[in-house]
Amino acid sequence: MPSVTIIIPTYLDSDALARTLEATDWRGAEVVVASTADDASLAPVRGAYPAITWVEAPRGRARQMNAGAAVSRADWLLFLHADTRLPPGWRAAIADADRRGSIAIGCFRFALDSRTWFARIIEAGVRVRVRLLGLPYGDQALFVRRSQFERAGGFAELPIMEDVDLVRRMRRAGALFRSPLPAVTSARRWERDGWSRRTLRHLMLISLYFCGVSPERLVRLDRGRMSHP
Repeated sequence: MPSVTIIIPTYLDSDALARTLEATDWRGAEVVVASTADDASLAPVRGAYPAITWVEAPRGRARQMNAGAAVSRADWLLFLHADTRLPPGWRAAIADADRRGSIAIGCFRFALDSRTWFARIIEAGVRVRVRLLGLPYGDQALFVRRSQFERAGGFAELPIMEDVDLVRRMRRAGALFRSPLPAVTSARRWERDGWSRRTLRHLMLISLYFCGVSPERLVRLDRGRMSHP
């Protein structure tokens, strides 16, 4: 079984982090939480999970995930959002990917913890995107071979689209492994922003990114990301 480090970036999201840590079986894996120095809300969670490695970095998902990766010596790095839960069989999926030498990066199937029909439409759209374009996002719990991640220089320190940038670079280094197991993400942001509004905003941002608009410009357009952690 390959060794795995699970890296969770978080910013002012201690409640979601606590739920994720409680809901997932971490046995056999190192867990690293990458937070910011000013996030005092994490104190109770840190006290409840003394076995977890806690690192601090400047705010920014890319910077925080790179800081978490820097303390790992595992074979695989799994980058997990604080509001996403791994499926029970996640270890077997990574072991399967590890046996295939051509695999550089993998992902789980995207799922939302909502029963609304709009959630099912979004999930179906993500499946089509990953199948046709080979482009999973960070909320699918991306996992990468550490050696190739380091060779690629880790995450580019972008304010947005850092996951898309990494996937595209890793795909040039090797194949994408798609696990059918669901990584379940909280639907709270869609419920807060509105299902249609948030989905259309995502589509607008990714379209502009592929048209050459800089991530710095995109993050100024993404008011929701700027206003909420």
